[in-house]
Amino acid sequence: MSVQPGATVDVVANVRLTGPGRTDPFGTDLVDVHLGGGLVADIAPAGALPRTGVVLDGEGGWLLPGLWDHHIHTVQWALASRRVVLDGVGSAAQAASLMGAAPVGDDGRRVGSGFRDALWRDAPTRELLDAATGDVPTYLINSDVHSVWLNSAALRREGMAADDGILREEPAFEISRRLNALDVDVADAAVIDAMTAAAARGVVGIVDLDMAWNPEAWERRLARGFDAVRVSFGVYASSLDRAIAAGLATGDAIDPAGLVRMGSFKVITDGSLGTRTAACSHRYPGTTSDFGVMTVPPDELVPLMRRATGAGISCAVHAIGDVANRYALDAFAATGATGTIEHAQLVAHADIPRFARLGVAASLQPAHAVDDRDMAEEYWAEQTSIAYPMRELADAGATLLFGSDAPVAALDPWATMASAVFRTADDREAWRPHQRVDAATALAASTTGGSATGSAIAPGGVADLVVVDRDPMAATAAEMRATVVQATLLAGRATHVG
Repeated sequence: MSVQPGATVDVVANVRLTGPGRTDPFGTDLVDVHLGGGLVADIAPAGALPRTGVVLDGEGGWLLPGLWDHHIHTVQWALASRRVVLDGVGSAAQAASLMGAAPVGDDGRRVGSGFRDALWRDAPTRELLDAATGDVPTYLINSDVHSVWLNSAALRREGMAADDGILREEPAFEISRRLNALDVDVADAAVIDAMTAAAARGVVGIVDLDMAWNPEAWERRLARGFDAVRVSFGVYASSLDRAIAAGLATGDAIDPAGLVRMGSFKVITDGSLGTRTAACSHRYPGTTSDFGVMTVPPDELVPLMRRATGAGISCAVHAIGDVANRYALDAFAATGATGTIEHAQLVAHADIPRFARLGVAASLQPAHAVDDRDMAEEYWAEQTSIAYPMRELADAGATLLFGSDAPVAALDPWATMASAVFRTADDREAWRPHQRVDAATALAASTTGGSATGSAIAPGGVADLVVVDRDPMAATAAEMRATVVQATLLAGRATHVG
């Protein structure tokens, strides 16, 4: 492929079409896809029409619609590679030891991320971390971002207190906000690099749910030349009034090209499984009264969603436990809001069909199902609701939107789809295999409109396209995860060429 990144492509030649919802007559024959004005102009047998302008030779690869990650925390993901990786650490003692041996950053702190303490035999304590890390402020961010383990020096630096060194929910989010607040030159460079890497995995769009005033951040990145992916950004309760005052409604572009747009009002209503704070109908094992937490109860949620809806802003409601999901659906019904429930990891049987009835999309992160399987078996064993109900939501007619929740899982749509289709990430059998979805559903859920819109490529469609080396409809789990992206096009412009 001789086309250079940044070039506007006129013809994608010698490719095969695949995916659900096709009505074309080409089967697996090679075709040429002719582009114009950022759209698909025509599809014809290879060589049947003159190839004029810039030609991208697909060399027999498979052409797919461009992929979206419908839930990421952009800055936190971009900075993850700069932090001590704690994924896979098996004990509190090991995590503390790793942090004690880690280099001190330019800001005088040590920061690690990705630990999962739910199944550790030893408890993370302030004393344990102090003994390993001394007077250097040290922060360990849980993989789910709902808790942070700090040593005494870090607690003093932040002006916070926690006897066990663990901050949960809003105090933990505040720590993450502070750690993410680097010099904007550093942060923006990291974001641009991360989005360039995403384009190399076939990503053409993201939903950015950073806990920040995102319009300003993306205006700044656009001014710096950012153009790797489309962005739909969220706002939180702390900035909802500011967004309304600015006249921002869902879908409004902040740049002439329409690359970056206002997305949803994001509200986090409960905790997480990893921090054992997801709001559930049955208590957590070993406790008499711990059902998780509702961080935004219904009497606060409904007015917030009503205010956003009245301003033309859709809602993205974080709900993990079955109680939180029920309240979220109730709030959508009461307000007439449009949007998504984010995560929907534990849903009551009676609530499954309500997603479709209310027109609420299920924004799911399939990698969580395979990453959390052991925690779910441990802590949700007594729950009667359905854990990670992908197949049942799809069968009930809900629109599925797939994402990663990066940095909770890697921003990699092929790993996301493989997790959904095969429900395992290692050599174990599929976890709760009856909740697997087929590859066609997974692919559609990984595109801009989600599973309800399909993923067929046809004349008149936006030329957000990906050329890959294999057909995901026929791939094994290992093959899907190893997919090689040969080229990514955004409205016909090459954002990646392999």
